[in-house]
Amino acid sequence: MRKEIQAYLDQNADLKLFVRMHPEWYRTLSRSPLEVQRLKSAADLFYGRTFSQRLDRFNQRASMMSMFVAMAEAMAEKKA
Repeated sequence: MRKEIQAYLDQNADLKLFVRMHPEWYRTLSRSPLEVQRLKSAADLFYGRTFSQRLDRFNQRASMMSMFVAMAEAMAEKKA
């Protein structure tokens, strides 16, 4: 692998870990170093950093909070 790619991975610990977990990227980056952008996209998808994944997590948290509020209101009504 080229020195520039190794230095880039050293600067980005999460990408370095992703490459270690998916060794096919060693070969891909060795043959075509310009695939770094595709590596970043694949790592974002793996780590759940895409917009749709973040939106899904937000919606799950919002629904959980609304469930807790509804449960708290039900308990308050039950006591009253």
